[in-house]
Amino acid sequence: MDSLRLQHTAKTGCAARACIECIDQSQLAGAVTQSSPLFTVVDLIKRLESDPRSRGQFWKINDRAPELSTGTAISTWPLWFSEPARNDERPLFYMTQSATSAHLSMLTSQTGQRGIILNDIESTPSRWAKGAHPWLPLWLASNRHCIPFDPATGDEARAILAGALDELYVQGSPGFCYMTLHDETGDGLVCDPAQAFLGMYRLNPQPPGAPHIRLLGAGLMLREVQAAARILHDDWGIAAEVWSCPSYTKLARGAERQSRHKRLLRGEAPRSSHLHDCLGNSQTPVVAVTGYAEFVAAQLAAHVRGPFAALGADSLEPHQRLDRHWIAMTALRELANLEQISTSLVSQALNRYRLV
Repeated sequence: MDSLRLQHTAKTGCAARACIECIDQSQLAGAVTQSSPLFTVVDLIKRLESDPRSRGQFWKINDRAPELSTGTAISTWPLWFSEPARNDERPLFYMTQSATSAHLSMLTSQTGQRGIILNDIESTPSRWAKGAHPWLPLWLASNRHCIPFDPATGDEARAILAGALDELYVQGSPGFCYMTLHDETGDGLVCDPAQAFLGMYRLNPQPPGAPHIRLLGAGLMLREVQAAARILHDDWGIAAEVWSCPSYTKLARGAERQSRHKRLLRGEAPRSSHLHDCLGNSQTPVVAVTGYAEFVAAQLAAHVRGPFAALGADSLEPHQRLDRHWIAMTALRELANLEQISTSLVSQALNRYRLV
C-alpha cells in the first residue's frame, strides 16, 4: 500500500453532519464570537470531543509538540494499518504548526490528500510573513488538491470549518482544506457564514456616488484594509467598499472554471463564479491585499473587469511595512490613473503619511 485510500460511506456523511450540527449550535449559543481564529477552532474541536452527537465521529491529529498529551494521535500512520478506518472514512482535523511546504507536503501525503489542515504557524514569532516560508503560499495556491483559507476572525474560521466538513465529507468532494490560524482577537466584524466559505463577502453597504473604490482583504490584513477605508473617507472624501476574502485562491479557481466552461462548451447556459457574482462587470477599481506575497491576491487580476492592483508582504522595499497608509495611497493612485481625482492627491498622501 503506497498511499492512504479512505472509503467515503454513508456513515462518513452522517458523522460530518453531526459535527456541523454541533458547530452551528455553538454559533447560535454565541460561543466565543469575537475570539481569534485559533482560539475558536481549538474551542470548537473541544466541543466536538465532548458533545454526545459528535464524540467519536471524527479523527483528530495534533503534531504540535508543546500540546502533545497521552491519547492524542500525532500522525495519521495508525490509519494506514486500520482496515475499519480505511473502509469507513471520518472527518479528519489535523492540527499542526508548519512553516514549510515540505512539511505540509509530507503530512498531506500521510493523510491521502484528505482532511482539514489547521496550521497555527502565524501565531509564532517569525522573520517570514505570516510565519510561513515564502514558498509555502506558492505550494498552497498551485496544489489543486488544496483549498487554502486565511480567516480574519473566529466567526470566519467557524464558517469555513463547517463549509469544509460539508464539501469534503457530506458531498464527498476530493482534496483537503487548509486554514492558517492567527491568534489576534476579533474587532466586531460581522461575518456572513454562507459567503465566507465561498471566498468573499462584503462588509459594508455599496457606497453611493463617485469616486469610490473596492478594497479586498484577507486574514489580519483585513484590519488594515478597514482602517484604509476610514482614512480614504475621513482624509480624502472617498468612499470605499470593503470585502473580506478568506480565499483568493478559491475565488480565482472558480473564475478560471467559468472561463474554461465558456471556451469549451459553447451554446450552453453560462456558468457563474462567486467572484463575478460579487463584483460583476463593474469598472470600479479594486485593490486586493494579502499578508502573504503579492501573487496570492494577484491571482484575481485576470478575472476582475475593472482596474486592479494587488498588495502583499513583498510589494514594498524590505525596510517598509505594508499598512493602512500604503493601502490608502494605492487606492488614491488607482483613482488618479482613471483621472477621477487629481494626481496631486497622491503626492500629498505620500508626504502626509511619510511614505517617502
